[in-house]
Amino acid sequence: MTAGPPQRSVADAVGEAIAAAGATNAFGVIGSGNLVVTNALCQAGARFHHARHEGAAISMADGYARVSGEVGVCSVHQGPGLTNTITGLAEAVKSHTPVLVLAGEAPAAAQTSNFRIAQDDLVASVGAGVDRVHGPATAGTDARRAYRRAIVERRPIVLMLPIDIQALPSVASLFPAEAALAAVELPPPAPSAAAIATVTDTLIAARLPVILAGRGAVLAGARERLERLGALIGALLATSAPANGLFADLPYALGISGGFASPFAAELLPRADVVLVFGASANQWTTRHGTLLSDHARVVQVDIEPDAIGSHRPIDLALVADAGLAADALSDELERRGHRDAGFRTPELADQIAANGWANDPYEDLSTGDWIDPRTLSRELERRLPANKLVVTDSGHSLGYPAMFLSVPDARSWVFPNGFQAVGLGLGSAIGAAIARPDVPTVAALGDGGTFMALAEIETAVRLGLKLLVCVYDDSAYGAEVHHFGPLGHDVGLVRFPDADLAAIARAAGARAATVRTAADLDVVGAWLSESTAGPLVLDAKVNPTVCAEWLAEAFRSG
Repeated sequence: MTAGPPQRSVADAVGEAIAAAGATNAFGVIGSGNLVVTNALCQAGARFHHARHEGAAISMADGYARVSGEVGVCSVHQGPGLTNTITGLAEAVKSHTPVLVLAGEAPAAAQTSNFRIAQDDLVASVGAGVDRVHGPATAGTDARRAYRRAIVERRPIVLMLPIDIQALPSVASLFPAEAALAAVELPPPAPSAAAIATVTDTLIAARLPVILAGRGAVLAGARERLERLGALIGALLATSAPANGLFADLPYALGISGGFASPFAAELLPRADVVLVFGASANQWTTRHGTLLSDHARVVQVDIEPDAIGSHRPIDLALVADAGLAADALSDELERRGHRDAGFRTPELADQIAANGWANDPYEDLSTGDWIDPRTLSRELERRLPANKLVVTDSGHSLGYPAMFLSVPDARSWVFPNGFQAVGLGLGSAIGAAIARPDVPTVAALGDGGTFMALAEIETAVRLGLKLLVCVYDDSAYGAEVHHFGPLGHDVGLVRFPDADLAAIARAAGARAATVRTAADLDVVGAWLSESTAGPLVLDAKVNPTVCAEWLAEAFRSG
């Protein structure tokens, strides 16, 4: 006797609800605790991309969400499947990425299960939200609620899926009204009229204003609205590192503020008498330990999260509001009062800004033939790559080079998984980004340390056929520690490693690969770009290990 199709279960209902809520792509590692729900998600129309490790899967969901603007979905097994996501989960929390994690969970009655841990407490400890499927009658509602929470709360939500409840037959919802509420959108917070009037008074009195925008401005889609405001007050424009690209190609844009600021930008920023901070924390990295903001500058901070305002430095005025709505309200009030000022903006300064970015900054090329200078590597790579590309970094010593030398056309084309400053998240983030934008090449700019942490995912990139360029800044070390502790007289032998042939390892995984020691070795990039077939290219770039990145040297000088 042939068995009929399995009865529709709670797991089926959850997968279907997540797909219906809008999930088109999902990432993860399959185990017994999440196989059925993931199958249901796929059968309802989503595509599933299997990683080799959950730590990379959560980064893939994060990178996908940052580029696509959708909720990133990650599916994992209970217990160790979830614990393996925690570092990437913390990164997504700190970067305000909407991610939904579908996590199996041991049955409440299985007190001696090997998989049992306090999953709620674990997730909450890194700042992610916790939700749960409670039973057959609420499964769809529970899933939709968790998906919506990720959007509204701008952070990861982990939906616990007890495996005993997953297996129960699904039944019709007892709460149809609650299910309907899941589709309601919340408007972003607008500033008060009184606060706008006060800040406008400050802007009218300003002579040399700067607008400094962060990831909050990216999430608000505030580029055009901030440029309108900047034009009215004559402001220079700069971003935090996570918001790189927001003001790409605008004539008065200085690029990144902070450790990655060009020397000319670092000269201009302290001249500001008013600094408008939109959706950025203004932390030590963005202000270069406070040196890029003068003591006499009045600082206005705009953020939708009250706790973020003034958390890193004293401020003079605050607006609790969405960055775009605040910019609109300020511009409207300035126009109502008939105010327009040139501020910093002159044609001469625009020409100087264009001529004095990192691309034109002089340096001594320390390439040797055996090693390529990482600055030369970055400049030559930029010369060979199209303007329309995605760039994804990792953390560590190498992260400044792509930030300084690799251009992006907009902020959604830049992924900077450095909110938690964890090494090893870049390759997974780049895979997710590449899936979000298969129409353009994605560049993963990694250190050798971070590459080895996620090495198995090179096979994932091959299997998925991604147009992904993995450029490894390979100094055979944990370079930040070498350059920090070596000059202080410490033994740094423990953070140096024998030279490894990463190109050979990548080829073994099925990728195209090349070892780069000179600029000429980068000619392989042009050939790869011209190929009609997809597939990753891995560059094992043997960078000169004696070169200390400018941003890192500055950080050491500042303590």
